[in-house]
Amino acid sequence: MRALPRAVALLAAAATLLVVLPGCTSVVDVDPAADAANADCADVMIALPPLVAENEQRDTNSQATSAWGDPSRVVLRCGVVVPGPTTDPCVTVNDVDWVVREGDPAWTATTYGRDPAVEVLFDPEEVASSTVLVELGDAVSRVEQTRACVGLSEATPVPTGG
Repeated sequence: MRALPRAVALLAAAATLLVVLPGCTSVVDVDPAADAANADCADVMIALPPLVAENEQRDTNSQATSAWGDPSRVVLRCGVVVPGPTTDPCVTVNDVDWVVREGDPAWTATTYGRDPAVEVLFDPEEVASSTVLVELGDAVSRVEQTRACVGLSEATPVPTGG
């Protein structure tokens, strides 16, 4: 009669695995940024939304990083090099300035005027840049803004020799 309780226990264990395993997703491999240990990055990380562009947040293998979607549609790293003045497009979305660099296939948006800077990589064919930047804006705005994007008409002219 001991065989029946053991069989029931094995069946219960197998059923548990069948329920748990499909919910498992792999951890996303993301290289940490140089300043990932910055305390301001911790503030950003705890404020990140669980969904970005209708993609669920996933675990990553390094500090101050996050990813959304399976496969990853959006990847975020806090603590990247703060961009200086640039001729790359700088857009303001919900009071957060972003320097945007088009790539193939991934675009990179990096916060401007905030230290540490936050970098977001995404494929605009998979997710809308406006959606991504709006949905991450509250979290990245936890880092104080000290500079802002300026247009050509607002830029300080470079002195010419003469």
